[in-house]
Amino acid sequence: MSDSAKNADAWVMTPDRYAADNPPRFGPRVVLSSCYVTMRDGVRIAVDVHLPDELPAGEALPVLLINTPYYRRFKVAPAEADGIEASPNTGYLRDYFVQRGYALVVADVRGTGASFGSRDGFRSPLEREDYRELADWVVSQPWCDGNIGSTGISYVGASADFLATTGHPAVKAVIPSFAVWDTYSDHFYLGGLLLNHLPHAYGAVADALDHDDREALKQFSYFADPRYDGPAPVDEDANGRLRDAAIGEHFANFNADDFLREFRFRDTGLSYDPSYNSAVIGPAHYAEHTNPDTAYYCVSGWMDGGGFGNAATRRYLSLGVKNKHLIMGPWDHGARTHISPFRGATQAPQFELMAEYLRFFDHYLKGDDTGLDQEQPIHYFTMGEEAWHSADQWPVPEAEASAFYFAADSALDTEPPTVSEASDAHRPDFRCGTGRMTRYERLSTVAVEAYYADWHGRDERMLAYTSAPLPQDQTLTGHPVITLHVASSEQDGSFFAYLEDVDPQGRTQYVTEGILRALHRKVSETPAGLQWVGPYHSLEEADAELLTPGVPAVLAFSLYPTSWLFRAGHRIRIAIAASDQDHFSHVPAGRIPDLTFHRSAGRASHIDLPLR
Repeated sequence: MSDSAKNADAWVMTPDRYAADNPPRFGPRVVLSSCYVTMRDGVRIAVDVHLPDELPAGEALPVLLINTPYYRRFKVAPAEADGIEASPNTGYLRDYFVQRGYALVVADVRGTGASFGSRDGFRSPLEREDYRELADWVVSQPWCDGNIGSTGISYVGASADFLATTGHPAVKAVIPSFAVWDTYSDHFYLGGLLLNHLPHAYGAVADALDHDDREALKQFSYFADPRYDGPAPVDEDANGRLRDAAIGEHFANFNADDFLREFRFRDTGLSYDPSYNSAVIGPAHYAEHTNPDTAYYCVSGWMDGGGFGNAATRRYLSLGVKNKHLIMGPWDHGARTHISPFRGATQAPQFELMAEYLRFFDHYLKGDDTGLDQEQPIHYFTMGEEAWHSADQWPVPEAEASAFYFAADSALDTEPPTVSEASDAHRPDFRCGTGRMTRYERLSTVAVEAYYADWHGRDERMLAYTSAPLPQDQTLTGHPVITLHVASSEQDGSFFAYLEDVDPQGRTQYVTEGILRALHRKVSETPAGLQWVGPYHSLEEADAELLTPGVPAVLAFSLYPTSWLFRAGHRIRIAIAASDQDHFSHVPAGRIPDLTFHRSAGRASHIDLPLR
């Protein structure tokens, strides 16, 4: 079934209706110009400006300012330009918004593309200050009406968030889509565990782009077209000499593998700059500087990498802005795939996402009467039901926490245990893995078409507890929270909890998962200005605590949010593993712990599911 919102009751005016009522004002022809804009330290940033071809003389437009490390535009030989998109990262925004009355400005961030300078980190403070200066430049242009918005996917989406956190008064609306909020816990160190393939995979893409290594780029599908001829020079650089000089500076850029492994804890600084810790590369660190009049649309999907769904909900809850919206769809990272296993043959998302973005920007940048203020601020898609819903708050109020307890004979019981002593011994199998059809693959530019299609049987190596058949349909919406009372023979360990749907024939489907390294099990108060669903773990060095071998400890942590319909007659299963060999480093390395999971009245391991 499709994820389209057409005819959905969750909207007063569905996105497709809004688009139909607001057709393009201009034709598809775009006037492109480019130039360098000089920053405070002399670094020159390459900028493209896209304007409607039919724009009347003297008319100004709201501007979408996009900052990307993935080339604002490729150079393509004129003889080969037909049929190739020179801006694979942002062309969709140009094609949709310029003809609907927006100017589009796209910049190569410092140290990338045709821009000068070097990158000292993953979305660094220097880069954030560039965004402020670029906004100053934009509002000084005659084609800008003084209103700026921003959006983008992943890194580019977080750049929109960073732009808003500069507090620039012209920035009126941003859509950070499929983007981190806290870079450490949302992206690289999930539950305090390094997503071990990601630093190398991201670094390989970044190095190939930054060094203009065209042979290396061919291995990445997004940039593989052999007609791409490096980053496009700006208009003043007809012979490309300035571009080539800029690329020479990029060889000083940070190495992602080295850089990301420096952050052993969330508050660990770089060995060569202790003040530079993971906080400064995450939008959450700067949230208090956001102009309260800047409107936000937080966008993510249920299979959006690791913590990107967490990022969207936490951003929505934490922001102190007057107008904010949230949508969670049946999507992977970037909404490139409709991920519901009940979708049928509909692999590509059909949801009218650009129309939804248009309404948001028309409302907050143009000041149009779009009816957006009549809509509930939250929309989400329930898999299994294959339907959209709306809500006025998150977590949704109708989803109440229902506890399911570990019980004898691998059961998952709705009644709490009454026995004084009960436990299950488990010696982990480190062959446990989640395969290569998971939520993590898209972060490394690997296209997945059927998420977790090979999941059935993977829990056979795990410790699993299964409920009785459900007497009626039950919908889970939100963040499940698991509480483990566990003793280990080792001083540290990694714990993976998988929530599964078991059909009457015994076949399992992956629903969601959660991760925690035992070292980071301490539950702390959420920092001022941040809102969290479920237990908060600081992941900081001062809160790190080794296990005492043989002594039970409490590990309470959230699973990734989702919305899933469990049908009557199906069973709920929680499966526990001590490793995911396909994605995470082993902790402890080379040691197999003996684990004891307690399920007594005093130590009742259980999972709380937000069900209705």
